[in-house]
Amino acid sequence: MSLVDMINSGSKVSGSPNTASLLDKKPDMMGIGMGGGQQQTGDWKKQLKMPPKDRRVKTSDVTDREGKEFEDFCLSRELLMGIFEMGWEKPSPIQEASIPMALSGRDILARAKNGTGKTGAYSIPILERVDPKIDSIQALIIVPTRELALQTSQICTDLSKHLKLKVMVTTGGTGLKDDIIRVYQKVHVIIATPGRIIDLMEKNVCKMDQCKMLVLDEADKLLSQDFNKMLDKLISFLPLKRQILLFSATFPVTVEDFMKKHSIDPYKINLMDELTLKGVTQYYAFVQERQKVHCLNTLFSKLEINQSIIFCNSTQRVELLAKKITELGYACYYIHARMNQADRNRVFHDFRKGHCRNLVCSDLFTRGIDIQAVNVVINFDFPKMSETYLHRIGRSGRFGHLGIAINLITYDDRFTLQKIENELGTEIKPIPKEIDKALYVASYQQEGAHEEEEHNGGQNGVK
Repeated sequence: MSLVDMINSGSKVSGSPNTASLLDKKPDMMGIGMGGGQQQTGDWKKQLKMPPKDRRVKTSDVTDREGKEFEDFCLSRELLMGIFEMGWEKPSPIQEASIPMALSGRDILARAKNGTGKTGAYSIPILERVDPKIDSIQALIIVPTRELALQTSQICTDLSKHLKLKVMVTTGGTGLKDDIIRVYQKVHVIIATPGRIIDLMEKNVCKMDQCKMLVLDEADKLLSQDFNKMLDKLISFLPLKRQILLFSATFPVTVEDFMKKHSIDPYKINLMDELTLKGVTQYYAFVQERQKVHCLNTLFSKLEINQSIIFCNSTQRVELLAKKITELGYACYYIHARMNQADRNRVFHDFRKGHCRNLVCSDLFTRGIDIQAVNVVINFDFPKMSETYLHRIGRSGRFGHLGIAINLITYDDRFTLQKIENELGTEIKPIPKEIDKALYVASYQQEGAHEEEEHNGGQNGVK
């Protein structure tokens, strides 16, 4: 019986539980081998501990490049080592566009899709420009959520592991005393949420007189009413001569107004020819509210899920759905903003490590969270706003890879579905009888297995 037939008939289904591509012909930036003597160009690369090469097909969101290599940016060898050991083989389009300008010290206003390498686009030049000999805070990265702060700090720590830099993360929900102790030690780069870092500044714990680089990631969220103009207050603690790097997928009027007020002739980058990721194929299933759990059970039994994120519109529904999924026999975590911070951190860490296949969450998890193993996103509750929808489905199909987004649509959602399609200029198709595994299963996405054009469109690969 097909997926659609099973849903419509109400039949029951039981639950069940890089190697980097480098150019050896390029000149050695430093000319000195890691052992202190002269080495042939490229010898240092052979000593790196790089992850296996990712052979999955990538979409033009990350492959439509100018052909630059990370070595073309004149980065220090120690930073290049960190980049390649992360498995980052070549810069993505947003990295090609922003890294050289950021290294020059110019302000940047950058717009690019979710999951196309924005974190690397600002963290690489920030880490390159920090002077480890100066014992002070030199760069500040502001993000809207605690989970994104933890993720970003881990990326910066991994990139800088061969540099003599100290990276620190500070967010609300953790002990202020511990953060004060760490700040008084040597710190060069801080990743923070706005409330906590302002608190530390006002207490004169974080001295920002040498902090000349400010990054605002997910800037549209940071400049929303949720943060009530906290960034204006934050900037007042920074030197007048500073560099601002602002990254966002959407540019509301608040972002433009902020840059006019605080930046000087920013270099503008806009890689948003369309809003949705090319690699995410979008479907909807029309169901009654009481059918949703049964429909979700059917999806679990039919799809080849590596990891999935399931979104609900309230914290109460998150917990109720997680309980239902567990009762069906599937492993499941849940996370929402009202949870204790230690519990949130543990769930986030364990899900990233692949300890659980399914995660039920609120919109807490929509901003910037990058878990490459997620190949299925399910909107158990359909969002009301197109911006929320865009960020939710962006948890799948990260960095040009392929994934699917499935929306459970009730009668009351029908007009919202149409509105979001129109606002985003995208198409959300009825779920087919069978979903082509090449659209979301990694083993079907090896290079050379399929023509890339088949995947770039996404919707044309359904049997």
